[in-house]
Amino acid sequence: MTKTASPRPRTVGAAGPMASLAGLLREWLPRQRWFAGKDRPVTDLGLLSMTELFTGCLHLLVGAGHTGVPGPGGDPAGDCYQLLLGVRQHLAPRLGRALIGRAEQGPLAGLAVYDALQDPRSAQLLLERLRRPGTAGPLSFEADPSVAVPAGLVPRVLEAEQSNSSLVYGDEFILKVFRRIQPGVNPDLEVPVALAAQGCGRVPAPVAWLRTTHPQEATLGVLQPFLRDASDGWTLALQALASGGDFTAEAHQLGQATAEVHLALASAFPSGPHEENARTAAAMAERLDAAAHCVPALRPYVPGLRTAFGALVACDPGPPAQRVHGDLHLGQVLRAGRDWFVIDFEGEPSRPLDERRGTRSPVRDIAGMLRSFDYAARQRRPWRPEWARRCREAYCAGYASRAGWDPRKKHGLLRAYETDRAVYEVLYEARHRPDWLPVPMAAIERLAVRGG
Repeated sequence: MTKTASPRPRTVGAAGPMASLAGLLREWLPRQRWFAGKDRPVTDLGLLSMTELFTGCLHLLVGAGHTGVPGPGGDPAGDCYQLLLGVRQHLAPRLGRALIGRAEQGPLAGLAVYDALQDPRSAQLLLERLRRPGTAGPLSFEADPSVAVPAGLVPRVLEAEQSNSSLVYGDEFILKVFRRIQPGVNPDLEVPVALAAQGCGRVPAPVAWLRTTHPQEATLGVLQPFLRDASDGWTLALQALASGGDFTAEAHQLGQATAEVHLALASAFPSGPHEENARTAAAMAERLDAAAHCVPALRPYVPGLRTAFGALVACDPGPPAQRVHGDLHLGQVLRAGRDWFVIDFEGEPSRPLDERRGTRSPVRDIAGMLRSFDYAARQRRPWRPEWARRCREAYCAGYASRAGWDPRKKHGLLRAYETDRAVYEVLYEARHRPDWLPVPMAAIERLAVRGG
């Protein structure tokens, strides 16, 4: 890591600019894919930090206050979001999609305000900050000195649906800009750094990163190598389904890759004791009740789903708790050539950061991937449950060949974690993608009525 001093940029006064921005952001924020409070009205916006990174580009941390009951991991008082806003008199037509609005009052009155990550010039200047480590007000730009990042790489915004925003530079590097900010070290920086030290080649190692010290220490972004010829597992699975092809060989190899990452994680971080099944079951039941409160369609299935958590109490505790991925699914893995790579170690963004950095049963990750096979199989009509079943079997067999234990022999444990994952999916889809809600609800019915 390197960090050197750099000229301090102008820190912008808080009260004035928010008079210009609050109205625009109150309308714009809830429409963003990564905004976590879509089901709760934004009642207040507070400026936590504002720094002018370079002329016409403001870096903000904004607190969004809500009414209503927060979701899992949500702060009752609201959430903190990272924004990079461009401000200029005239907006080029190519930036029309990035426009947030034109300020009508305050010191920015009459100026166009837009998402600066959509602006190639701003994106290039942001990369320059990362190439030349230093500070910018409370912001800290740091890098691995052993990796040289070339200048002049052309940026493009990654259009895939995400809970953050990503920029690809010259098909060589990818910058993930975290949107919902929580205090502490983000595992999407912490874990890949630790795995790189272990020599694990399944995870691209960070080459530069952005942090802040105000209002609290937090990770804001991570730059990593971009696997230009890779395809994500979700795309590959859908291609196999569309062509009527088999995906079991890929699923088997993916199971092996998952086990290798789990073994590396167990070496890189201290393992915890076996999870107490009674405590785990109680936490799962609590999440179920909270989700059913928010999603009425879930309520008829609550008694049946509780049986999975009740059965967990009497189960073999399974493998020891350890650091895991935390949100593993087909969209979080890439295949380049014949190799699988695992990305996005941030965990479920709705969970508190301390929870995401804690030790968990590796069955949690396995259940996430098994649910993902089911999601893929339901993207076409007619639904192909046999395709999903074969992928599940192959994945678990591949995992067992590397890990030394077979997830299929932990049926009660696996059922409980799959049920917990499906409950999470119901809540997520209800809030973010209501059209997708029937997918996890079909699993809910299966798990509640037939037990797996």
